[in-house]
Amino acid sequence: MKIGWAGRDISTDRPVDIPGQFYIRVSRGVLDPITVTALALDGGDDAAVFVSADLIAIRPPLLEEARAAVAARRPGFPVEKLLIHATHTHTGASYYRAIAGMATPSQVPHEGIEIASSDEYRAFLVDRIADAAAEAWARRAPGGVAFGYGYAVVGHSRRAVYFDDVSKRPGAAGRPGMNVAGHAVMYGNTDDPQFSHYEAGADPTVQLLYTFDADGRLTGGVVNVPCPSQNSEHEWQLSADYWHDVRVAIRRRHGGIFLLPQCAAAGDLAPRALHGKAAQDRRFRLQYGADDVASQRERIARRDAAARIAAAFDETLEWARRDLRAEAPLRHTVRTIALHRRLITKTEYARHRRELRRLEAEPFAREGTPAERLVHDSTLVARRNRCRRILERYAEQTERPRLPMELHAIRVGDAAFVSNPFELYMDYMHRIQARSPFIQTFVVQLCGALPDGAGGYLATERAVRGKGYSASLYCNHVSPRGGQELVEATVAALKELHAGAAE
Repeated sequence: MKIGWAGRDISTDRPVDIPGQFYIRVSRGVLDPITVTALALDGGDDAAVFVSADLIAIRPPLLEEARAAVAARRPGFPVEKLLIHATHTHTGASYYRAIAGMATPSQVPHEGIEIASSDEYRAFLVDRIADAAAEAWARRAPGGVAFGYGYAVVGHSRRAVYFDDVSKRPGAAGRPGMNVAGHAVMYGNTDDPQFSHYEAGADPTVQLLYTFDADGRLTGGVVNVPCPSQNSEHEWQLSADYWHDVRVAIRRRHGGIFLLPQCAAAGDLAPRALHGKAAQDRRFRLQYGADDVASQRERIARRDAAARIAAAFDETLEWARRDLRAEAPLRHTVRTIALHRRLITKTEYARHRRELRRLEAEPFAREGTPAERLVHDSTLVARRNRCRRILERYAEQTERPRLPMELHAIRVGDAAFVSNPFELYMDYMHRIQARSPFIQTFVVQLCGALPDGAGGYLATERAVRGKGYSASLYCNHVSPRGGQELVEATVAALKELHAGAAE
């Protein structure tokens, strides 16, 4: 086994669009660095190169341009084995030409507000990704790996379920282009007489892969957590969110080792609990000495989560390194699978034609500060775009009932990694892991997708019945049927890798 690491800072002081909300935010500096980290694993007969980025998602143009840039720097680099995935920070920079279903600065008046070119940032970003991947590949040297798992409560179910259908409550009003209400509500109020339960549980498992040099010294770690990094999701500064705090906490003990964060399946999870808030505030006040918890809550929560992840890292390292392998067979398969769409009905199509006409007649803001007008206008444009996308999907779905998806399955000794481009609901991960023949299976979501391929949230059957944000027609391009097809294809790929290992 040969192992190489590299990293780059992808922060910028330029005023860039920060994707992650319905409205456009323009960055006001850097709260903490956003980075890319590359890990190259070379087993001799096969290879895998992981790149983790502090971004909200990896869109097809970025993946294509990064692969081309790496190939140009290092002829012979196995670009098809390059897997780029996002930590899903809601405070990364935008590199998009356009965002389907959201607003881009070119679509919205922003007089008085400078917004740097996303093309300019994307060129910078591609350069940094390619540099990191090429350097990691060049720095491959004999070493070894060890793997294990620990526990750290980071994610919580973010979908509250009610006894009644909230869309039928007196005075309930829908928000076309944003939400379709039902029995479930993302971040719903739990102090409600009709609150029944959370739709899903949570998974405290932290999957860990450690790398060592030829002398047995720790050089880095893959840290796979089933929770997006969105404590700081409403900030107007660039930030890696809780992953910055994780890096600080782990490096405080282990020095400047490399850390490759991965977001495991967590489409229905978030790093905040929806009840017990008074108890949490009291703990934060007493434990962290916070005088004003309300204004510091999310930043304290970042540190709190990081302390638990770092503790899991250390506790697992202590016993996992007893099985350090200098020879760990590596196999990497890449295939394209096709998943059934979530179909748009005739009724939904007709309703969205009407709603689009209404939204197009709504004017841009004429009052307020430039920032206030930008928030209003970009939200309006995002809602229009989401309605337009429904009409486009309706026109496409008959001839293209399935969407393509690039699936990576990677064997590293007795552990395996599998990829998907979604904000994947946790149940699908458990279906895969429960049937995997490997000792441990790392599920990595928000990986770079194929052009015109699958993406967005992939909700479960029960979530689609409950409706609400993340389980609505706006959010789901692939149906629960397609979700199970993903499970079956992933399990089949894992079994093929395992059978090949046995042979």
